[in-house]
Amino acid sequence: MAADGRRHVLAIGGGMLMPREAIPLQIQLAIELSGKPQPRLCVLNQAVGDDPGTNLRFYDRLADTPARVRHLALFPMPNVSDPEDFLLSQDIIFVGGGSVANMAAVWRVHGIDAIMRKAWHAGIILAGSSAGGICWFEGGTTDSFGIKLRPFTDGLGMLTGSFCPHYNSEPERRPLYQRLVAEGALPGGLACDDGAGAHFVDDALAEVVADRPDAGAYRVDPDGAGGFAETAIPVRFLGA
Repeated sequence: MAADGRRHVLAIGGGMLMPREAIPLQIQLAIELSGKPQPRLCVLNQAVGDDPGTNLRFYDRLADTPARVRHLALFPMPNVSDPEDFLLSQDIIFVGGGSVANMAAVWRVHGIDAIMRKAWHAGIILAGSSAGGICWFEGGTTDSFGIKLRPFTDGLGMLTGSFCPHYNSEPERRPLYQRLVAEGALPGGLACDDGAGAHFVDDALAEVVADRPDAGAYRVDPDGAGGFAETAIPVRFLGA
């Protein structure tokens, strides 16, 4: 359980966790929220098919943290005998990027969706980037179905509304998200630049934090007249 006894989700808009040469700031925040000197941190990379290279890079990036890092793989079969017991024994769960649609489908086959909800209610800190940010919401924008970006509407729905990552780094993300919200194809929600993370405490957005000083975040909602309203959200830079 988190140090304050509350539920925490950190949905990051994508991009390499920064800084590269030290403990990533978003991971450091999750460690601090856990209140543990050596928290158990599990990484899930089903969004890239449990690519071994991706798992190894996460171990390398987190080598200098005090966290005890493990990973849960589901391809070609689970790497632990009881995924539920394993995940619910963690202090922090981090979900990597890739195909959110494929990840969600695999999670549901293995019951990981229900386990994630149990982990959330148990106060295990949930975090993730890109696909790992979208998954906690009702949906978002994705390239899971091809090069052309499309709406994804089959998220876990633990957090209401939608989430759009890569808002500043992929030219088509912003206009597509605005249009999908205006049309009602996606519910209103949050859009985060690379490096910006929406920090939810219990069911509400507490703040947006960033691992780079120029990352932004926005609230995008239908305006009631067939359009959209976009409002910038204050962002707290986690660095010095």
